Amino acid sequence: MENYLRKTLREASSAYYSGSPIMTDPEFDALARAANFNEVGTREGRIPHAFRMYSLQKIFEGQECPFSSNSVIVTPKLDGSAISILYVHGELQRVLTRGDGKCGIDITDKFTFKDIDCNLIPQRLDSYYDEVLQVTGEIVAPKSVPNSRNYAAGALNLKDVREFLSRDLCFIAYGLQPEGRTYCEDMETLQTSGFSTVIDEDWAQFPHDGTVWRLDDNEEFRDLGYTAHHPRGAFALKKQHKGVTTTLLDVEWQVGKSGVVSPVAILEPCTIGEATVSRATLHNKSYIEELGLYIGCEVEVIRSGEIIPRIVGLAEK
Repeated sequence: MENYLRKTLREASSAYYSGSPIMTDPEFDALARAANFNEVGTREGRIPHAFRMYSLQKIFEGQECPFSSNSVIVTPKLDGSAISILYVHGELQRVLTRGDGKCGIDITDKFTFKDIDCNLIPQRLDSYYDEVLQVTGEIVAPKSVPNSRNYAAGALNLKDVREFLSRDLCFIAYGLQPEGRTYCEDMETLQTSGFSTVIDEDWAQFPHDGTVWRLDDNEEFRDLGYTAHHPRGAFALKKQHKGVTTTLLDVEWQVGKSGVVSPVAILEPCTIGEATVSRATLHNKSYIEELGLYIGCEVEVIRSGEIIPRIVGLAEK
């Protein structure tokens, strides 16, 4: 695949300088970034995405929307494992895990296994023979699968391709680059190419942790620009979950890598979402005093950002 990418780049460069370009500048740049993967790492190393996979700004219910527009698309924020798929001249070239959004791990072998048909994603896009395309989306498992998010993420780390393909998984697309005129048209394009998308899929059967609000007009979306972390034209709307009540059993003090000593709450184990929580950060001594905590008290615990357990105060009686 590497030789094919480089061959395509040489042909595009020659055509450009002869005055008959065969792809746009953004397409060439995306392909050039992808073709550098051997200089970044091997199959087991980190490889650059053709287009960066940004995170989303998180907004909680009750907070002000960061932009105003009459054309906003609302889709589910699926709770799975994100990947990017690169097509060159309509041919599937590479599949990467999200990684840090700039680089990911090559998992192409799981989607191009010759002995078993892979129906998760199309192997070829006949409608886009002359374009470099990156499709982004989420590998998800149905809610019926216990701990479905870890089930999907763990599948991408499996060494046995046959076991990966035997799992109850689905790929649902939510992004296409380069973009078209509107987001809805991009999703319709993917649907006609054989993808399930966040717009057409019956996503109620899949785990999700909020909704994504995005400007439909891609020009308006691009004009708002990006921070170092996220696009300004989209955000994830999260529910402010009520905390779970449990007992503060003890406080331990731990030394971090930087040498800072911080308190950690030891809790009566409780369940928040699909996770069992028995420890939570207390930040510092002032935080403990501010909340009025003491050993044996009943506390309210949440998972900040749906991940990190945190005590938010004494439980209401």
